[in-house]
Amino acid sequence: MKQFASTRPDVLVVGAGLVGSAVAYGLAREGAKVTVLDQGDDAFRASRGNFGLVWIQGKGYGLTPYTRWSRDSAARWPTLAATLADETGVDVALRQPGGFHFCFSEDELAARETRLSTLRREMDGDYPYQLLDAREVRERLPAVGPAVLGASYTPMDGHVNPLKLLRALHAGMQQRGVRLVSGENVSRIAPNGAGFTVHGVRGTWRADKVVLAAGLGNRALAPQVGLHAPVEPNRGQILVSERVAPFLHHPTLNVRQTDEGTVQFGDSMEDAGFDDFTTTRVLADIARRGVRTFPFLKDVRLVRMWAALRVYSPDGFPIYDESPRYPGAFVVTCHSGVTLAAAHAARIAPWIAGAPTPEELPAFSGSRFSLASAIPVPAH
Repeated sequence: MKQFASTRPDVLVVGAGLVGSAVAYGLAREGAKVTVLDQGDDAFRASRGNFGLVWIQGKGYGLTPYTRWSRDSAARWPTLAATLADETGVDVALRQPGGFHFCFSEDELAARETRLSTLRREMDGDYPYQLLDAREVRERLPAVGPAVLGASYTPMDGHVNPLKLLRALHAGMQQRGVRLVSGENVSRIAPNGAGFTVHGVRGTWRADKVVLAAGLGNRALAPQVGLHAPVEPNRGQILVSERVAPFLHHPTLNVRQTDEGTVQFGDSMEDAGFDDFTTTRVLADIARRGVRTFPFLKDVRLVRMWAALRVYSPDGFPIYDESPRYPGAFVVTCHSGVTLAAAHAARIAPWIAGAPTPEELPAFSGSRFSLASAIPVPAH
């Protein structure tokens, strides 16, 4: 097996999806020498099945630090997008005009009011939102159909092109000297007195620090360095239409028009194990809800569909930890890789490099799952 001691980095990042790439990019900006190990095309690739939302409203219900963490990341997003554009020439198509969550019954509207008012109270009033009736929704979004009885709106929400974001992060980190190794499937991590030895199919890698950003792979890798990451797959399916004339200038939880003019339909959540195939029943439900929301879409042709596996912890919130047994080993995992990309680059990366721990992070330790049974809480 090949040895790579001569090119030893300061930090090895395991995983080159949106989470690992944002962390690696941030570490490079901190001056660290970084190598990223990417599994390759046989990975589940949750980053490439992403809906692209920078979404805040409703998040953190049951864990207020997550509300603060997500909102802070959204506030940092314009800087991240501008910096990536300057450094790589890639416009990730960030738009943050505010977003809508549609309701189709009085019960849904009441539940929405309960959720958002609770978050506003927990945030000491600093949580802007509006609950809109049907007339108010149609004044803002004329294409909305009669089945929509109302919606919640917050000015905090936005969206990006997730594929362009991944491309920009890869280009940006490599321009800053990060080594990206593709086709490397990590099987074992061994702590030693001089850091960590990572064993993969292509060789053996050594570094002072190791960051586990391997998505669903973190479950098996984390215990090897004294960490706990009990993540499970959650399948989401997406439909994509042909390009249509601009009609939707705001992101919504179920339907969004991309910067390229296509329309995405999504937001399914399924416990399907590691099955990442599409299913007719779920796709039909997604299409039906989209057409109920915007009736004219019934005549639009669908051109693509896909499924991807989200990375979910038992309570739906992120896991950020440094190993107490093996300092220098970190786990970074979440299902909101787009929303939290700015936080990962601007706050998680400096923490890994040696900066003080962000005040929200203790709430996201994996030890919370070993201390008590977690109650599943939808994260949006």
